[in-house]
Amino acid sequence: MSKSVIVVGTGNAALCAAIAALEKGARVTLLEKADEALAGGNTKYTAGAMRFAYDGAEDLIPLLRDPNDPRLSATDFGSYTTDKFGGDLLGFNDGRPLSEEQQTLVNTSLETMGWLASHDVKFEPIYSRQSFEKDGRHVFWGGLTLAAENEGVGLFDMELAAVERMGGTVRYNSAVTGLIMDGARVVGVRIGDEELHADAVILASGGFEANEEMRIAHMGPNWKAAKVRGTPHNTGDGLRMAEAAGAEPNGFYKGGHATPMDLHMADFGNLDLPPGERKNYRKICYFLGVMLNAKGERFVDEGINFRNYTYAQYGAVILEQPGQFAWQVFDSKVFDLLYGEYSFHDAHFVEADTLEALVAKMEGVEPKGAMATLTAYNAAVDTETPFDPTSLDGKGTTGLALAKSNWAQTLDKGPFRAFPVTGGITFTYGGVKVDDQGRVIGTDGAPISGLFACGEMVGGVFFAGYPGGSGLTSGAVFGRRAGYGAA
Repeated sequence: MSKSVIVVGTGNAALCAAIAALEKGARVTLLEKADEALAGGNTKYTAGAMRFAYDGAEDLIPLLRDPNDPRLSATDFGSYTTDKFGGDLLGFNDGRPLSEEQQTLVNTSLETMGWLASHDVKFEPIYSRQSFEKDGRHVFWGGLTLAAENEGVGLFDMELAAVERMGGTVRYNSAVTGLIMDGARVVGVRIGDEELHADAVILASGGFEANEEMRIAHMGPNWKAAKVRGTPHNTGDGLRMAEAAGAEPNGFYKGGHATPMDLHMADFGNLDLPPGERKNYRKICYFLGVMLNAKGERFVDEGINFRNYTYAQYGAVILEQPGQFAWQVFDSKVFDLLYGEYSFHDAHFVEADTLEALVAKMEGVEPKGAMATLTAYNAAVDTETPFDPTSLDGKGTTGLALAKSNWAQTLDKGPFRAFPVTGGITFTYGGVKVDDQGRVIGTDGAPISGLFACGEMVGGVFFAGYPGGSGLTSGAVFGRRAGYGAA
């Protein structure tokens, strides 16, 4: 007789868990806290990019919705090996070796992408954000090449369609409020006074980023001011339920995906906008200019690495600045390289024909300090090395206490623009311990019978940061595993 499986949540990880369980013949019900319009957890808020290991274009073509795109013949995807993926994760581990969870992510990432494609979840090259044109070719940089068709909304739509084709059902407005225990075994869930029983429960309900109290408790007081980039429904419910069932906490609870965001955005990415537009509050082209705090000082090396490796950390650094804001400053040489979020209809910025006039418009910034910083920066720029956004070009500064290592160009061509930003939080890194079947491990070291977890609920995947695009891949990898285990 087929097993009954309850999946708590409807984001990418939850849907992958449901697909996997349905593949094995289970009867699957997904329970969603939100209404149908806001279902999907954080997935709809993303740009849909997924990082995975691949050896070359031959690994990518089978994943594409349009393998006959004429641009492909003029595209250099390069390769992104498992060693490179592992090394990138190690760069954010603060000296820790790769965790078991990270090794699983790296080693099964390509396989998982192929599995998604087999369920008609297809992808397209990220020409607009991950490549630059060079000598007539599209050159990809930073190891991140594909995103779901129609970005995060498309990923959700395609995965949900697969679930429905396979016979899974979704209940909306069904917030799970507790687990039903039979001794030490999880046998179902509560939705208020209602009880639903099942052979297995998969918690895929996200982290605690939308819970201000939990952010402060685990991450510190600076995080009170963080803009929540994603869903308002990820309030740590699954983590609290797992803890009540005896789960072992795992991972880095002080950390989270923290992106520079428009200072004046509404919390939760402005829910009045269509989900696909909510990502436009990100402001992640700082590598093409400089960032200044309230004192008018630079506080990070904007060009230390490709932005894929810095954007999820620099939001946290902004929250450490006076007033918890900063301004990103650009000159018109790079306006055509700025991503669409900088020209989004709701983007906040000031513009002036001179730097002096610009800093006078930058609210909250000390003008003399800002001009001193910008003058010193311009004088320190290497003017001999050519600018090349497709590589770590080595075009840096000399003589500054805080260098800019790559892509340093003088700010000398008006008009100039400055964009106010703060730190936004997308998801948290702390979670529970799971085994190689996705079962939640208890504090006694043994699996909790009937209880599985995936997505943001899994701790040990990310620590001090992450290479962009890894979050959705992690959700798919651990969702698939939990679905198979539960079935």
